[in-house]
Amino acid sequence: MLSQKARYALNAALYLARKNDSASITAIAADREIPRKFLEQIMLQMKAAGLVRSRRGPTGGYYLASAPETITFAAVLRCIDGPLALAPCASFTAYEPCSSCKSVTSCEIRPMLLAVRDTTVLLLEGISLAAAVAEPPSMLSEEKRAGGSA
Repeated sequence: MLSQKARYALNAALYLARKNDSASITAIAADREIPRKFLEQIMLQMKAAGLVRSRRGPTGGYYLASAPETITFAAVLRCIDGPLALAPCASFTAYEPCSSCKSVTSCEIRPMLLAVRDTTVLLLEGISLAAAVAEPPSMLSEEKRAGGSA
């Protein structure tokens, strides 16, 4: 599941993409209803990852480090929550064998975890901040979403 921290990070990044200028922590927190102190931590984490930059002064604040077309949902989520894979044995960026698995080559679960990872990465790498603020993607129709369970 998406952590609350990741939701806040995506909301802050989308705010900056829509604004297309710098914004103060106070402005972002108020607009997106994010606790200010928590947002400060999130923005520092995104700054360390190179997703945002900051500047001082009366027109200062945080702004996107690159064009919103080049920042994907995957980049923001990895920055905040780490790897997108459901298990360490299916991760590109933080691979390690699962402690409960005898062998990654004979594991019956790992192929499905890899397929889920690949699909998730494909979707999240395909959604840029610019695309999301232009028109939020609708991957599934309302009928399919209502009928499914998560």
